[in-house]
Amino acid sequence: MQKDSNRPRRVAELIRRELAMLIPRELDDPHAHQITLTGAEVSRDLSSARIYFSLLSGAVQAKQTAKSLNRAAGFLRHALMDRVSLRSVPALRFYFDESVERGARIDSLIDRALAEDKQHK
Repeated sequence: MQKDSNRPRRVAELIRRELAMLIPRELDDPHAHQITLTGAEVSRDLSSARIYFSLLSGAVQAKQTAKSLNRAAGFLRHALMDRVSLRSVPALRFYFDESVERGARIDSLIDRALAEDKQHK
């Protein structure tokens, strides 16, 4: 019997969607409403999940927010068990997604370079 190779991707998306609803409702963290879940990856055996997030306030509070999300990972995993129909919910691990800020920084550099080019012409 061939395993479904899309399953980890589908499970990751399901977990990301559910966590996006759970985190602001269930966590008593002051930054919970500033969190945007940008992605999720689930291992092939569905035992662990990497959840990526960004913050409206930027990278300043990223380390503290990641720490508090990882402390609440067991609670969130348990809450997910009640919401999704999976045999077992993967262990959750949260990581700050730097790509959003990196993209914004690159955009500002491009805009500045274009403005400088216009000034020199």
